Amino acid sequence: MNRVIVTGGAGFIGSAVVRMLVAEGVEVLNIDCLTYAGNLSSLEPIAKMPNYHFLQANICDADTMNKAFMEFKPEGIMHLAAESHVDRSIDGPGLFLQTNVMGTYTLLEAARAYWNTLDEDAKTAFRFLLISTDEVYGSLGPEGFFSETTNYDPRSPYSSSKASADHLASAWYHTYGLPTLKTNCSNNYGPYHFPEKLIPLVTLNALAGRPLPIYGKGDNIRDWLFVEDHARALWLALTTGRPGETYNVGGHNERTNLQVVETICAILDELRPRTDGQSYKTQITFVQDRPGHDQRYAIDPTKIMNELGWKPQETFDTGLRRTIQWYLDNEAWWAPLRAAAETRVGTKA
Repeated sequence: MNRVIVTGGAGFIGSAVVRMLVAEGVEVLNIDCLTYAGNLSSLEPIAKMPNYHFLQANICDADTMNKAFMEFKPEGIMHLAAESHVDRSIDGPGLFLQTNVMGTYTLLEAARAYWNTLDEDAKTAFRFLLISTDEVYGSLGPEGFFSETTNYDPRSPYSSSKASADHLASAWYHTYGLPTLKTNCSNNYGPYHFPEKLIPLVTLNALAGRPLPIYGKGDNIRDWLFVEDHARALWLALTTGRPGETYNVGGHNERTNLQVVETICAILDELRPRTDGQSYKTQITFVQDRPGHDQRYAIDPTKIMNELGWKPQETFDTGLRRTIQWYLDNEAWWAPLRAAAETRVGTKA
């Protein structure tokens, strides 16, 4: 597959995908409307390469999406564009429904119109990959894992909108034959992560001498996935996955939010010690829990590992150290975002 549309390619996961594909010689059209979480500086390493193309547009704009497909003539699409912050979805759910549900519908229809113009070989080879989240499955108890057959049970406006998008992609496969497939991933982390998310927020708050806010008791559990490992999984799913299938992508890296924050503090104590000699852990503060806060997520990635041959290259400890070092080395990237970011009481995880 040599020509691919990536939606949301200026976002955190999307930019990792675009950087990887362009570096490997794939012709990429990045479609992004550049909301607060879209940042073209995340694409500077590949921005001037001849196989990289950028279109600033909203995925809800049907005319522009139809034109993009017909003119670029992709062999596949990786749909990552989404509103993704749970706290923001609680404050304003309407935008999440518009982007995540109606935007996905608009893209599916644009892809279907384009797909119907292809010859039979090209139609067979075409793929529409929807990138989703483990949050559509709801909350786990202390044991067990989300699998591809887990019933959907979304608990927030964000996860409900993503669940809706998942069902639309499946419906377009079963109803129209459009070769769609889906991935559901665990919590991503890594370089270029928007500063309001848990790991960068804690890292930057620590460096600034600010409190490190943790919801509730900090015992909510997440399964962490290094973003570059995720990007490789998505490319495998697009190029070797089977239409109509779902592939769960997880890192087998379960940690409580408190464990994550304490690990960040320990790494910073080593890499950038406080001038007063105290640990960054003294900055940890507990704040009121957010509504509908799922207790535990954990992904079973057996299917994508066995069927597509994917496996993560980073453990949580190695990936987290790489991430924190990146933030220490790249203040020029995060400082403007940090200054402009909306201040929130808690942290998303």
